[in-house]
Amino acid sequence: MNLADDTLGGYVAVHGRPPGFTGSDGRPYSVGVFSDDDPGADGRYGAALLFIRWSEANAPDGHLESDYLGFGGTPAGAEAEVGRLTLHRVKQVLDALIASHPGSEST
Repeated sequence: MNLADDTLGGYVAVHGRPPGFTGSDGRPYSVGVFSDDDPGADGRYGAALLFIRWSEANAPDGHLESDYLGFGGTPAGAEAEVGRLTLHRVKQVLDALIASHPGSEST
């Protein structure tokens, strides 16, 4: 897989860790990709973003999950599709999720 450093998968490949973002709520988040264990009715697997929110004590204190953003014939294929998202697009997804969960402290 040849991904640019400005994609989610490329960033992880280059830096060996998930990227971090400051959300529109001013809180720090890291992001990962997860996929279904079983295919949907159409035979494809879905993959989505999982954002972990961090406390001031550097401990996880919440999370947000996107809808499926990639699909594939295998879980790895679906995750690779999501890995092609630009970091800019990942940040847009994070901020949209924050906006749709205002004041949420226990997501």
